[in-house]
Amino acid sequence: MITSGLASIALSANPGCFTARIRTAGDLNRFLRGLYSIPEPSCDRIIAGDPDTVIKKVGTVWMPYWNVLREAVSRGVNAIVVHEPTFYTHWDLDVKDFQIQSYYDKPSPAKEQYVALVEEKRQWIEQNGLVIIRSHDVMDILKEFGMPFALGQKLGLSNENIIRSRNYYNVYGVPEDSAVNVARKIAAALADFNQPGVGFYGDPEKRVTSVGMGAGCICDPQEFADMNPDMYIAVDDKTRAWIHGTYAEDSGIPLVVINHGTAEENGMRLLNRFLQKTFPEIEFVHFNQGISFKWVTA
Repeated sequence: MITSGLASIALSANPGCFTARIRTAGDLNRFLRGLYSIPEPSCDRIIAGDPDTVIKKVGTVWMPYWNVLREAVSRGVNAIVVHEPTFYTHWDLDVKDFQIQSYYDKPSPAKEQYVALVEEKRQWIEQNGLVIIRSHDVMDILKEFGMPFALGQKLGLSNENIIRSRNYYNVYGVPEDSAVNVARKIAAALADFNQPGVGFYGDPEKRVTSVGMGAGCICDPQEFADMNPDMYIAVDDKTRAWIHGTYAEDSGIPLVVINHGTAEENGMRLLNRFLQKTFPEIEFVHFNQGISFKWVTA
């Protein structure tokens, strides 16, 4: 049932054979990579900083904005686990031949502006003894509290409510209601992530008994249409009004659009909780974000 509260969860991810005490940033990175087997190449790695840095305090955050990193350093954090890129492109500093939307292939002056800021931010991270650890691919697919599961839990949906599932996508059964009422409940559940409402396309009166969602940008309604939810949830970084929105309006199939940060904030909060439980000798701090932009009204 969709409610505005957090669902009761059991954080039961298996750390595998990793039994040694976490001491360094490299140890923490290896632990996180060991939570789920993912193919290479992966962006899950130490992005910046020295892997041999002895951990003092660990932070978790969805997006490593520079102001958040400054706050982390001021609070004594010297290792921070992030979900999204630090350096404005999916592969961060390790640009691949198949890089998409890299600042390196942009025309002047954008390329030079980006490269200069990347270098300034990288130097600042290293000078302040901070280590950036990215956990993206693991967190997108991890069972229990990976991104699609964590979003479902935030909406009050447990794994017992899942009626269809595959990697990155879940379809949950919900009590029958009109699409607009289900959308209102979703909005209420996400309000404490600083998103005051949700986007809605389609027939508001359509009867809904199932809701489908993915992980962050892996949530294109066209990619999991075969799972046949009554309503789709997608994020603004993936949907296009002139494609997905127009199709939803013309077909009547309800589509709810939420912000990327809103969709994945709960995953990082639950990861923080899991790490605290697993390593009680280390202090973990979470930096709340939610919606990734400031909502300004007249």
